[in-house]
Amino acid sequence: MVADIMHGLSAYFWSLFTGPVDLVLLVGLVGQGLFTARFLVQWVASEKAGRSVIPLSFWFLSLGGSAVLLGYALYRRDPVFILGQSLGTVIYLRNLALLFRERKTEGK
Repeated sequence: MVADIMHGLSAYFWSLFTGPVDLVLLVGLVGQGLFTARFLVQWVASEKAGRSVIPLSFWFLSLGGSAVLLGYALYRRDPVFILGQSLGTVIYLRNLALLFRERKTEGK
């Protein structure tokens, strides 16, 4: 029974990663790449500072990744993915607005 389950899982994952590659899939992968890059940027910035830091580029990568993934989800008509990325996009835009407002105030 376990062998059957493992075989089924391996066949499933094999089909996922060996299927046809089209432009939509590539766009989704780019969006996921942007989204993943934000964590790397945050990690490197925190390691350099010796404390937890969230650089401005983290929010831009978050927004870019979320927007591209939202477009991908809309094309795929995936309501769960659409709801998740829609909220994230709004939050990232708000964080950027707050950061720019803070920088503008500090510059005066």
